[in-house]
Amino acid sequence: MSQILIATIVAFFTGIFASLGLGGGFILIIYLTVFTNMSQIGAQGINLIFFIPIALLSIIMHNRNKLIDWNHVPICCIFGVAGAILGTLLALKLNSKTLTTLFALLLIYVGLKEVFHRDGKKEEIKPHD
Repeated sequence: MSQILIATIVAFFTGIFASLGLGGGFILIIYLTVFTNMSQIGAQGINLIFFIPIALLSIIMHNRNKLIDWNHVPICCIFGVAGAILGTLLALKLNSKTLTTLFALLLIYVGLKEVFHRDGKKEEIKPHD
């Protein structure tokens, strides 16, 4: 299968998972680092650029369905921007191997948490009033 076709399929599913709020960037970063041998920081950069149009479209769609509680947006944005600045500065200080190891540990932690700490309750999605 050609590299362009594989990248297209990965991008498509990354967009789906990102729009669902499931962290589609995990898929894209894993694909870029493992299958194309891109550096971790390079893959993160591409993921951030990829995320912009996906996020804008998701905001429009979720807002139409009244799934965004706009009261929480300002505080989340303020601290999200602060975290992004600190995270970027930290990423620039770490070498690619350390960054890859930290990312792998995060994936293992999230995976184990999902497998062993499910409460069995199914959350119903309701639009905000």
